[in-house]
Amino acid sequence: MDKTIIKERLERLREELRREHLSAFIFPTSDPHNSEYTADHWKGREWISGFNGSAGIAVVTLKSAALWTDSRYFIQAEKQLEGTEFQLMRQKLSGTPTIPEWLERELADMEDKEIGEDGMVSSVADIDHLKEEMKRRGGITVRTNFDPLQRIWNDRPVIPRGVVEMQPMELAGEDARSKLARVRQALREQHADGMLVVALDDIAWTLNLRGSDVHCNPVFVAYLLIASDKATLFIDKTKVSDKVSEYLKGQGVDIAPYTEVGNGLKDYFEYNILLDPNEVCYSLYQEVPRVVVRGVSPIAGMKAIKNEREIQGFKSAMLRDGIAMVKFLKWLDEHIKTDCLTEMSVSEKLESLRAEQPLYRGLSFDTIAGYEAHGAIVHYEATAETDASLQAKGLLLLDSGAQYQDGTTDITRTIALGPVTEEQRMVYTLVLKGHIQLQMLHFPEGASGTQLDAIARKDLWKEGYNYLHGTGHGVGSYLNVHEGPHQIRMEWRPAGLYAGMTVTDEPGVYLEGRFGVRIENTLLVVPAEETECGRFLKFEPLTWCPIDKRPVIKEMLTEEEREWLNRYHAVVYEHLSPFLDVSEAEWLRHSTQPL
Repeated sequence: MDKTIIKERLERLREELRREHLSAFIFPTSDPHNSEYTADHWKGREWISGFNGSAGIAVVTLKSAALWTDSRYFIQAEKQLEGTEFQLMRQKLSGTPTIPEWLERELADMEDKEIGEDGMVSSVADIDHLKEEMKRRGGITVRTNFDPLQRIWNDRPVIPRGVVEMQPMELAGEDARSKLARVRQALREQHADGMLVVALDDIAWTLNLRGSDVHCNPVFVAYLLIASDKATLFIDKTKVSDKVSEYLKGQGVDIAPYTEVGNGLKDYFEYNILLDPNEVCYSLYQEVPRVVVRGVSPIAGMKAIKNEREIQGFKSAMLRDGIAMVKFLKWLDEHIKTDCLTEMSVSEKLESLRAEQPLYRGLSFDTIAGYEAHGAIVHYEATAETDASLQAKGLLLLDSGAQYQDGTTDITRTIALGPVTEEQRMVYTLVLKGHIQLQMLHFPEGASGTQLDAIARKDLWKEGYNYLHGTGHGVGSYLNVHEGPHQIRMEWRPAGLYAGMTVTDEPGVYLEGRFGVRIENTLLVVPAEETECGRFLKFEPLTWCPIDKRPVIKEMLTEEEREWLNRYHAVVYEHLSPFLDVSEAEWLRHSTQPL
């Protein structure tokens, strides 16, 4: 992006701030639904800063600007912010100030001690914390009823209007009326009469509907207000066909305009309402005249435990995805020495092979194809300017996934395109050891992902390596590729692991300017055994695709790790070979030979 455009946007923003007597404005990466991935209409942080990573917060004062993001985006953000006045703030690194700390310093000599953040795109918890912190730091107040983007973003995209579709019962496994009954029971246990559901994937799952309003995520923009004996979907009615409208009526769900959700909250007739302060936006929270029960939405936990139909859908989707991956890996092996391949061309080839599979609906996230140094950029996405040519040497990190109507896939393979260095072999083998160790683990029912995380890191730590992203996240059932509440990561996440949950296993190492390695499977949590000490769980792979053995230093693997890899590869061949032609099956047989 032309950096003069960012400069012009900042100048226009500051004109509005002066007019409103504000000294700063905060732009989170969010929307009214607290989404991780947002529709273009709400990409204000990207518009004002030029940084397009999926996580970050931009802050602009009358004289300065800064952007906070996490380790996945340090390299990308540094490049995209270069030439602008935005200072990169690397979260969780020593010496990086928090946003309130930085604002206290930047506003010290300013007359107006008020800052702004749009309450429609910021959660109750975030605004409450910000207000408390800023009050403590010199009595700085926070205004939430002003969105400067409405005035300065002249070509702002409209709120999406994609058509809503029904998810068939044979794939959903439970009808919406039953799910609503379970939600109401969970609300009664929290002494709540109803709740406002704002998370788009929670709404889609509850109602067995899907949409296309958010890139790579099959969700639609809406709110769902659940009361003790009725439910109302607030949605742009042009998105709902007569068939879907009739279906919703049969499930006990009324329809109202999306923009009327505030009035819906004012007219809410029950005694109290549950609002999740980590999800509901601050502005809507202010509209509620009833008693508010601050609690956690029960839907995320319900959605995380897949029923039998959803599990079967995952297995079918992963099988087809594995077939596409094998076709791609064989093609890559055959063409790397003779064709002019680039990061973008191999991404396009893989997407085309996935698109040939039944029930394919699109990518589950933009493919990350990072060759050599680009592999060290955790969420790298090749562009025309950065698209690197592949050579028959070194490592290609390929993180990709697809949306099929019966499941969502997420897989990373790091591929040796030819000779690799001894350092690359060592790092690759250490990452593989962590990947295998986690999948071999048995653990008590209800253990949190944080308690498991060190298993994937211990061999890396022993050699002085680490990674700052999570080791695993939940995966939706033809929904968002990132799904909670459970995670496997160093930071404390109390949500427990239970049978029926899906979770990824993706340790990695990223050496800036040199290379990156990540190996990822999607797993299903299943029962292991029950002892006098309680129920134990284990992981069952859902992903079936060979792991490149060529960079492995065999001597670094324990006998148990080698046995696991050989068993995994035997099952990969058993699952996939019947669906491949003779040459593809032969390639797979060779790639899955015992180590």
